[in-house]
Amino acid sequence: MKLTKSKLLLIVFLLLGYNSSFAQKIDQEQLIKDIQYLASEELEGRKPLSEGSLKARAYIKERFKILGLSSQYDDYTQFFEFTNRRENKTYENAANIIGFIPGSESDKIIVIMGHYDHLGKRGEEAFLGADDNASGTAAMMALAGYFAENRPKHSMMFVALDAEEMGMQGARTLVNDFPFELEQVKVNINMDMVSRNGDNELYAVGTHHYPFLKPSLERASAGKSPFLKFGHDIPGSGREDWTNASDHAQFHQKGVPFIYFGVEDHPDYHTPRDTFENIQPEFFKGAVELILACVLALDEDLLN
Repeated sequence: MKLTKSKLLLIVFLLLGYNSSFAQKIDQEQLIKDIQYLASEELEGRKPLSEGSLKARAYIKERFKILGLSSQYDDYTQFFEFTNRRENKTYENAANIIGFIPGSESDKIIVIMGHYDHLGKRGEEAFLGADDNASGTAAMMALAGYFAENRPKHSMMFVALDAEEMGMQGARTLVNDFPFELEQVKVNINMDMVSRNGDNELYAVGTHHYPFLKPSLERASAGKSPFLKFGHDIPGSGREDWTNASDHAQFHQKGVPFIYFGVEDHPDYHTPRDTFENIQPEFFKGAVELILACVLALDEDLLN
Protein backbone atom coordinates (compact mmCIF):
# COMPACT_ATOMS: atom_id res chain seq x y z
CA MET A 1 0.00 0.00 0.00
CA LYS A 2 1.40 3.37 -1.00
CA LEU A 3 1.27 5.96 1.76
CA THR A 4 0.56 9.52 0.78
CA LYS A 5 2.30 12.41 2.49
CA SER A 6 -0.91 13.28 4.36
CA LYS A 7 -1.28 9.70 5.64
CA LEU A 8 2.32 9.66 6.83
CA LEU A 9 1.78 12.92 8.69
CA LEU A 10 -1.35 11.48 10.30
CA ILE A 11 0.54 8.36 11.46
CA VAL A 12 3.33 10.49 12.92
CA PHE A 13 0.79 12.70 14.68
CA LEU A 14 -0.99 9.71 16.18
CA LEU A 15 2.26 8.16 17.35
CA LEU A 16 3.37 11.41 18.95
CA GLY A 17 0.02 11.74 20.66
CA TYR A 18 0.25 8.17 21.96
CA ASN A 19 3.76 8.67 23.28
CA SER A 20 2.78 11.94 24.93
CA SER A 21 -0.17 10.39 26.74
CA PHE A 22 1.88 7.32 27.69
CA ALA A 23 4.67 9.50 29.13
CA GLN A 24 2.27 11.13 31.61
CA LYS A 25 1.68 8.21 33.92
CA ILE A 26 0.55 9.82 37.15
CA ASP A 27 -2.49 12.00 37.73
CA GLN A 28 -0.63 15.31 37.92
CA GLU A 29 -3.72 17.38 38.69
CA GLN A 30 -4.55 15.17 41.67
CA LEU A 31 -0.92 15.29 42.80
CA ILE A 32 -1.04 19.08 43.08
CA LYS A 33 -4.44 19.02 44.79
CA ASP A 34 -3.10 16.56 47.35
CA ILE A 35 -0.01 18.56 48.30
CA GLN A 36 -2.01 21.77 48.39
CA TYR A 37 -4.50 20.34 50.87
CA LEU A 38 -1.94 18.58 53.06
CA ALA A 39 0.11 21.79 53.28
CA SER A 40 -2.92 24.05 53.81
CA GLU A 41 -3.40 26.34 56.80
CA GLU A 42 -6.44 24.25 57.74
CA LEU A 43 -4.12 21.36 58.70
CA GLU A 44 -1.77 23.63 60.72
CA GLY A 45 1.36 21.59 60.06
CA ARG A 46 0.00 18.11 60.89
CA LYS A 47 1.65 17.62 64.28
CA PRO A 48 0.80 14.11 65.58
CA LEU A 49 -2.65 13.88 67.22
CA SER A 50 -3.50 17.49 66.35
CA GLU A 51 -6.77 18.30 64.60
CA GLY A 52 -4.79 18.87 61.42
CA SER A 53 -3.14 15.48 61.71
CA LEU A 54 -6.52 13.78 62.12
CA LYS A 55 -7.79 15.60 59.02
CA ALA A 56 -4.73 14.45 57.08
CA ARG A 57 -5.36 10.85 58.16
CA ALA A 58 -8.98 11.03 57.03
CA TYR A 59 -7.95 12.52 53.69
CA ILE A 60 -5.36 9.82 52.99
CA LYS A 61 -7.74 7.03 54.00
CA GLU A 62 -10.43 8.42 51.71
CA ARG A 63 -7.97 8.51 48.81
CA PHE A 64 -7.04 4.87 49.49
CA LYS A 65 -10.73 3.91 49.59
CA ILE A 66 -11.41 5.67 46.28
CA LEU A 67 -8.45 3.83 44.73
CA GLY A 68 -9.80 0.51 45.99
CA LEU A 69 -6.69 -0.42 47.98
CA SER A 70 -6.86 -3.26 50.47
CA SER A 71 -5.04 -3.23 53.81
CA GLN A 72 -3.80 -5.53 56.54
CA TYR A 73 -5.30 -3.08 59.07
CA ASP A 74 -8.85 -2.09 59.95
CA ASP A 75 -9.73 1.19 58.25
CA TYR A 76 -6.15 1.29 56.84
CA THR A 77 -4.89 2.34 60.28
CA GLN A 78 -1.94 1.01 62.30
CA PHE A 79 -2.21 2.68 65.71
CA PHE A 80 0.75 3.08 68.04
CA GLU A 81 1.93 5.11 70.99
CA PHE A 82 5.26 6.62 71.89
CA THR A 83 6.84 9.02 74.35
CA ASN A 84 8.49 12.17 73.08
CA ARG A 85 11.26 12.78 75.61
CA ARG A 86 11.81 16.35 74.45
CA GLU A 87 8.26 17.23 75.46
CA ASN A 88 8.05 14.58 78.21
CA LYS A 89 4.73 13.62 76.65
CA THR A 90 3.19 10.30 75.61
CA TYR A 91 1.31 10.25 72.32
CA GLU A 92 -1.44 7.64 72.27
CA ASN A 93 -3.15 6.56 69.05
CA ALA A 94 -0.64 8.02 66.64
CA ALA A 95 -1.27 6.29 63.32
CA ASN A 96 0.30 5.03 60.13
CA ILE A 97 -2.10 4.80 57.17
CA ILE A 98 -1.43 1.67 55.10
CA GLY A 99 -2.80 0.48 51.76
CA PHE A 100 -1.90 -2.62 49.76
CA ILE A 101 -2.00 -3.96 46.21
CA PRO A 102 -1.23 -7.67 45.67
CA GLY A 103 1.32 -8.43 42.97
CA SER A 104 0.50 -10.21 39.76
CA GLU A 105 3.66 -12.36 39.76
CA SER A 106 5.21 -12.24 43.23
CA ASP A 107 4.19 -12.08 46.88
CA LYS A 108 7.44 -10.27 47.64
CA ILE A 109 6.79 -6.67 48.61
CA ILE A 110 7.92 -3.20 47.59
CA VAL A 111 7.13 -0.76 50.41
CA ILE A 112 6.50 2.81 49.19
CA MET A 113 6.20 5.48 51.86
CA GLY A 114 6.40 9.09 52.98
CA HIS A 115 5.72 10.68 56.37
CA TYR A 116 2.67 12.91 56.63
CA ASP A 117 3.47 14.62 59.93
CA HIS A 118 5.31 17.91 60.36
CA LEU A 119 6.09 20.36 63.16
CA GLY A 120 2.65 21.87 63.69
CA LYS A 121 2.28 25.28 65.35
CA ARG A 122 4.81 27.01 67.58
CA GLY A 123 3.11 29.90 69.23
CA GLU A 124 1.23 31.77 66.54
CA GLU A 125 3.42 30.47 63.71
CA ALA A 126 2.36 27.45 61.68
CA PHE A 127 5.00 25.20 60.13
CA LEU A 128 2.96 23.85 57.23
CA GLY A 129 5.59 21.48 55.82
CA ALA A 130 4.77 21.56 52.12
CA ASP A 131 8.05 20.09 50.92
CA ASP A 132 8.64 18.36 54.26
CA ASN A 133 6.68 16.24 53.81
CA ALA A 134 3.33 16.88 52.22
CA SER A 135 5.28 16.34 49.00
CA GLY A 136 6.33 12.78 49.83
CA THR A 137 2.84 11.88 51.02
CA ALA A 138 1.23 13.26 47.87
CA ALA A 139 3.83 11.43 45.77
CA MET A 140 3.07 8.17 47.58
CA MET A 141 -0.65 8.58 46.83
CA ALA A 142 0.13 9.37 43.18
CA LEU A 143 2.09 6.12 42.88
CA ALA A 144 -0.74 4.25 44.59
CA GLY A 145 -3.11 5.75 42.04
CA TYR A 146 -0.97 4.54 39.16
CA PHE A 147 -0.56 1.01 40.45
CA ALA A 148 -4.25 0.74 41.36
CA GLU A 149 -4.89 0.99 37.61
CA ASN A 150 -1.74 -0.82 36.46
CA ARG A 151 -1.24 -3.85 38.70
CA PRO A 152 2.41 -4.27 39.74
CA LYS A 153 4.33 -7.52 39.45
CA HIS A 154 5.40 -7.37 43.09
CA SER A 155 2.95 -6.73 45.87
CA MET A 156 3.12 -3.11 46.95
CA MET A 157 2.45 -1.51 50.30
CA PHE A 158 1.71 2.23 50.39
CA VAL A 159 2.35 3.90 53.74
CA ALA A 160 1.77 7.38 55.14
CA LEU A 161 3.92 7.42 58.26
CA ASP A 162 3.26 9.42 61.41
CA ALA A 163 5.76 11.03 63.82
CA GLU A 164 8.89 11.04 61.67
CA GLU A 165 9.78 14.44 63.07
CA MET A 166 9.72 12.95 66.58
CA GLY A 167 12.25 10.23 65.93
CA MET A 168 10.85 8.10 63.09
CA GLN A 169 8.27 6.63 65.46
CA GLY A 170 5.87 5.53 62.74
CA ALA A 171 8.57 3.80 60.72
CA ARG A 172 9.93 2.11 63.84
CA THR A 173 6.44 0.76 64.57
CA LEU A 174 5.94 -0.41 61.00
CA VAL A 175 9.21 -2.34 60.94
CA ASN A 176 8.78 -3.85 64.40
CA ASP A 177 5.15 -4.84 63.83
CA PHE A 178 5.24 -5.58 60.10
CA PRO A 179 2.21 -7.60 58.91
CA PHE A 180 4.40 -10.01 56.90
CA GLU A 181 7.81 -11.55 57.39
CA LEU A 182 10.22 -8.65 56.91
CA GLU A 183 12.28 -10.87 54.59
CA GLN A 184 9.45 -10.54 52.04
CA VAL A 185 10.35 -6.89 51.44
CA LYS A 186 12.53 -6.59 48.34
CA VAL A 187 13.09 -2.84 48.64
CA ASN A 188 11.85 0.12 50.65
CA ILE A 189 11.14 3.33 48.73
CA ASN A 190 11.03 6.45 50.90
CA MET A 191 10.15 9.93 49.65
CA ASP A 192 10.90 12.89 51.90
CA MET A 193 11.13 16.38 50.34
CA VAL A 194 10.67 15.96 46.58
CA SER A 195 8.85 19.14 45.43
CA ARG A 196 11.55 21.78 44.87
CA ASN A 197 15.19 22.18 43.87
CA GLY A 198 16.90 25.12 42.19
CA ASP A 199 19.36 22.88 40.33
CA ASN A 200 16.70 20.53 38.93
CA GLU A 201 18.27 17.61 40.82
CA LEU A 202 16.73 14.73 42.75
CA TYR A 203 18.84 12.34 44.82
CA ALA A 204 18.46 8.57 45.01
CA VAL A 205 20.22 7.62 48.24
CA GLY A 206 21.17 4.07 49.17
CA THR A 207 23.04 2.57 46.25
CA HIS A 208 26.34 2.69 48.14
CA HIS A 209 24.85 0.15 50.53
CA TYR A 210 22.83 -1.74 47.89
CA PRO A 211 24.72 -1.34 44.60
CA PHE A 212 22.62 -3.98 42.83
CA LEU A 213 19.77 -1.43 42.71
CA LYS A 214 21.75 1.22 40.83
CA PRO A 215 21.62 -0.17 37.25
CA SER A 216 17.81 -0.20 37.32
CA LEU A 217 17.71 3.42 38.49
CA GLU A 218 20.29 4.54 35.94
CA ARG A 219 18.36 2.94 33.10
CA ALA A 220 15.02 4.31 34.28
CA SER A 221 16.30 7.86 34.75
CA ALA A 222 18.33 8.21 31.55
CA GLY A 223 17.39 11.39 29.68
CA LYS A 224 14.72 12.39 32.18
CA SER A 225 14.16 15.62 34.10
CA PRO A 226 14.89 16.29 36.90
CA PHE A 227 18.38 14.82 36.84
CA LEU A 228 18.75 11.83 39.14
CA LYS A 229 21.90 11.96 41.25
CA PHE A 230 23.42 9.32 43.49
CA GLY A 231 25.25 9.82 46.75
CA HIS A 232 24.68 11.14 50.27
CA ASP A 233 25.17 7.60 51.54
CA ILE A 234 28.91 7.31 52.20
CA PRO A 235 29.69 6.18 55.76
CA GLY A 236 31.83 8.65 57.69
CA SER A 237 30.73 11.69 55.67
CA GLY A 238 28.87 13.25 58.60
CA ARG A 239 25.84 15.37 57.74
CA GLU A 240 26.37 14.57 54.06
CA ASP A 241 25.36 10.97 54.79
CA TRP A 242 21.56 10.68 54.64
CA THR A 243 21.49 6.94 55.37
CA ASN A 244 19.81 7.56 58.72
CA ALA A 245 18.17 10.88 57.91
CA SER A 246 14.58 9.71 57.43
CA ASP A 247 12.22 6.78 57.85
CA HIS A 248 14.10 4.43 55.51
CA ALA A 249 16.74 4.13 58.24
CA GLN A 250 14.46 1.80 60.19
CA PHE A 251 14.36 -0.64 57.27
CA HIS A 252 18.08 -0.32 56.60
CA GLN A 253 18.88 -1.16 60.22
CA LYS A 254 17.01 -4.43 59.71
CA GLY A 255 18.96 -5.20 56.55
CA VAL A 256 16.17 -4.30 54.12
CA PRO A 257 17.43 -2.57 50.95
CA PHE A 258 16.21 1.00 50.50
CA ILE A 259 16.20 3.90 48.09
CA TYR A 260 15.50 7.33 49.55
CA PHE A 261 14.37 10.00 47.08
CA GLY A 262 14.90 13.56 48.26
CA VAL A 263 16.39 16.96 47.51
CA GLU A 264 19.12 19.01 49.13
CA ASP A 265 17.99 21.19 52.04
CA HIS A 266 16.74 24.65 51.05
CA PRO A 267 16.47 27.91 53.04
CA ASP A 268 12.82 27.22 53.90
CA TYR A 269 13.53 23.82 55.48
CA HIS A 270 11.86 23.59 58.92
CA THR A 271 10.65 27.19 58.75
CA PRO A 272 7.17 28.71 58.33
CA ARG A 273 8.17 29.51 54.73
CA ASP A 274 7.88 25.86 53.66
CA THR A 275 4.49 26.49 52.06
CA PHE A 276 2.60 25.31 49.00
CA GLU A 277 3.32 28.66 47.32
CA ASN A 278 7.06 27.95 47.52
CA ILE A 279 7.08 24.50 45.91
CA GLN A 280 8.02 24.17 42.23
CA PRO A 281 5.04 22.40 40.62
CA GLU A 282 6.77 21.43 37.38
CA PHE A 283 9.78 20.07 39.25
CA PHE A 284 7.44 18.17 41.58
CA LYS A 285 5.50 16.59 38.73
CA GLY A 286 8.72 15.62 36.96
CA ALA A 287 10.21 14.21 40.16
CA VAL A 288 7.21 11.96 40.80
CA GLU A 289 7.18 10.78 37.18
CA LEU A 290 10.89 10.00 37.56
CA ILE A 291 10.34 8.09 40.79
CA LEU A 292 7.55 6.12 39.12
CA ALA A 293 9.90 5.18 36.28
CA CYS A 294 12.42 3.96 38.85
CA VAL A 295 9.81 1.93 40.73
CA LEU A 296 8.62 0.34 37.49
CA ALA A 297 12.20 -0.64 36.66
CA LEU A 298 12.71 -2.16 40.11
CA ASP A 299 9.38 -3.96 39.91
CA GLU A 300 10.62 -5.62 36.72
CA ASP A 301 14.25 -6.23 37.63
CA LEU A 302 13.78 -7.55 41.16
CA LEU A 303 11.70 -10.50 39.97
CA ASN A 304 14.87 -12.46 39.31
